[in-house]
Amino acid sequence: MRLYTGFVFAAIFCGLAAACGGPQEPSAPDAFKVALLTPGPISDAGWNASAYEGLKQIEKELGAETNQIETKTPAEFEQGFREYASNGYDLVFGHGFEFQDAAAAVSSEFPKTVFITTSGTTVRENVAPVVFEIEQATYLLGMVAARHSSSGKIGAVGGVEIPSVKSSFDAFKAGAISVNPSIVFVPSYIGNWEDVGAAKEATLALIDQGVDFIFHNADAAGLGVFQAAQERGKVLVFGSNKDQNGIAPEVVLASAVLSVPTAMVTVAREVKEGTFKAAVRRLGMKENVVSMVVNPALQSRISAETWTVVEETKQKILNGTLTVPKGF
Repeated sequence: MRLYTGFVFAAIFCGLAAACGGPQEPSAPDAFKVALLTPGPISDAGWNASAYEGLKQIEKELGAETNQIETKTPAEFEQGFREYASNGYDLVFGHGFEFQDAAAAVSSEFPKTVFITTSGTTVRENVAPVVFEIEQATYLLGMVAARHSSSGKIGAVGGVEIPSVKSSFDAFKAGAISVNPSIVFVPSYIGNWEDVGAAKEATLALIDQGVDFIFHNADAAGLGVFQAAQERGKVLVFGSNKDQNGIAPEVVLASAVLSVPTAMVTVAREVKEGTFKAAVRRLGMKENVVSMVVNPALQSRISAETWTVVEETKQKILNGTLTVPKGF
C-alpha cells in the first residue's frame, strides 16, 4: 500500500484536527500524547507491525493518546515530526535509521517534544536512538546457514541499503564465515520496502545462482522471499524483526526477533514520568530484546552439533566474550 504525500498529511490532520471527519473530543489538557512514523505499512508482519504493537501497548499501559502515519521521503519524515510536535505530542517515534536527520532538524523548534529513532546514532537534548542489535541474532542465523548449506552459497534480500540493514547482513555473513571460511555470501537489495514482486524476483535470482539459505530484511516485501522459496523448494529462509516462522512454516527455518514494544514502552514511561535522558541505547540479547527463534516445525533440520555450536556462541554473546560486528 503506497500513501502519497498529500494523502499522508491529510491523514495526520484527520487524526489531530476536528475539521477532518467531523467533531472530535478535544484532548485533556494533561493528556500524554505519543505518535509513530513508519517507513512502510503496519501490515508487514515485521518491522512496522512490531512498532505499531508497541504504540498500542503504550496506549494501553500508559493511558496515552496515540496516532500513527506512514511516511516515505525525508521531506515527509520532517513534516510528520513537525505536525505532531505542533499539535502537542510529547513523544514521537521515527521507526528506522532513516528518520534521524529529520528528527535532528526539527528538534530545536520543539524542545518539549522527545523524538526517538529506532536505530541510528544522532543524539540531541530531546533526540535519541534506540538501537536494536539484531546483528546478534543474524550472526547465529549465519552460522546455521553455513553449517547446513549444501551448495556453499548463502544470500540475503534487503529493502533499501541503509546502514542498519547492511549491518544485519554483515553479521549474517560473519557468523557464516566463523564456521565455514569458504562460504560464499550473495546480498541483493530491491530499493524499497514494499515491492513483493521485486523481492520474489531477487530471491529467485539468488536461487538460480545456487544459494540455498536466504535471510531477508525487507519489511513488507519480505513476503516475496517466502513465496519464492515455497515455489522452488529445497531452499530455506529466515524471517526478520518479528517471529515470521508461521507465515510460511514449510520454508522459514528461524527468525531474528526484536522485542520492539518492550523498548518503546520503557522509553515512553520515562518521558511521561520526566526521567528521560537522551543517549544512545543499545539493546540486545542480554536485555532480552533480541533473540533467534526457531520454527518448531523445522527444528529437526538443525543438527545437534549445530545446536551445540549456536548455544555456545549465544552464551559468549551474553557474557561479553564475543562481540558481534555491527556497522554503527
